[in-house]
Amino acid sequence: QVHLVESGGGLVQAGGSLRLSCAASGFTFGSYGMGWFRQAPGKEREFVGAISWSGGSTLYTNSVKGRFTVSRDNAKNTAYLQMNSLKAEDTAVYYCAASLSGSGSYSTNAYRYWGQGTQVTVSS
Repeated sequence: QVHLVESGGGLVQAGGSLRLSCAASGFTFGSYGMGWFRQAPGKEREFVGAISWSGGSTLYTNSVKGRFTVSRDNAKNTAYLQMNSLKAEDTAVYYCAASLSGSGSYSTNAYRYWGQGTQVTVSS
């Protein structure tokens, strides 16, 4: 059975940092691109960043470039989202997802498996 479990969310002040983790099981983690998405109240789910199966390439939405970093450890079946210089507008539920496209993708349609999400709240 496939599981993606996010952790590391919480409440942080603006300018602070958090690192989210996504622990995967039940599928061949190292063959999948991994993505991070977020959804704020009343808004659609949006792409944040993604990493290829090997970790050799990454994608980011413009609003987080230079502040967020996606990484992965295939030996631990875990993906990470390091978030620095957090802003109030980063407040959302953050989801990790696994894509059969080994390079990752901006599109939610490319992702086969999804986690349940973890709340990130940034106070201003």
